[in-house]
Amino acid sequence: MHYAAKSIPARDRLIFALDVPTREAAVEWIDRLGDAVSFYKIGMELLTSGDYFAVLAELAARGKKVFVDLKFFDVPATVASAVKGLTRYPVHFCTIHGNDGMMRAAAAVKGDIKILAVTALTSLDQHDLDDLGFQVDAEKLVLSRAKAALAAGCDGVVSSGLEVAALRREVDHALITVCPGIRPIGNTGDDQKRTLDVAEAFAAGADYIVVGRPIRNAPHPRAAAEAMVATIRDVVGDS
Repeated sequence: MHYAAKSIPARDRLIFALDVPTREAAVEWIDRLGDAVSFYKIGMELLTSGDYFAVLAELAARGKKVFVDLKFFDVPATVASAVKGLTRYPVHFCTIHGNDGMMRAAAAVKGDIKILAVTALTSLDQHDLDDLGFQVDAEKLVLSRAKAALAAGCDGVVSSGLEVAALRREVDHALITVCPGIRPIGNTGDDQKRTLDVAEAFAAGADYIVVGRPIRNAPHPRAAAEAMVATIRDVVGDS
């Protein structure tokens, strides 16, 4: 199946992981990155600050797109209630775990939010999947969950960049692919095990990447983000 790249501005394809413990730290990062980043992921660490929705509102007020990455996992009715509640906010993406009942329930109430199903966390390698009792390799697991997600009415998946090429070959091109765990070439020493670099991920067919530590830990974070956007533009162009 031929994959036609979606019309997405290069800058919007980079999602910065705003993994910080407080609103103050979040605002510092938003100020520091300025117009180099237009899309932010807010997840569980920020949730426990008590200011999660204040940060969401701050991002929206500045014209940023928001990815709520809370990976909802519960009985379908509860997941549906959580997703329906999020429709009151300016949320672009939301993650849920790839269970058929949860996915169908979330898709039925998603409104304008694009629902992304989590396939296999990028911190898991084949040894971890074996320990969890999965009788398939990571690629087959991701493909199976991606096909189920689209059938259930989800908009896309979160997956390692290592599985994106297979997704593009075997799953409908309408699928949105969001790839976390993007790391510089030769990266070692953190909890991400299944990774690609920026150019590799987009060459394989990624629509978006999520980047945290490689920007946060860079000597010049804004310059690092701008360099990533330039790489994206070189690989897939701009829209």
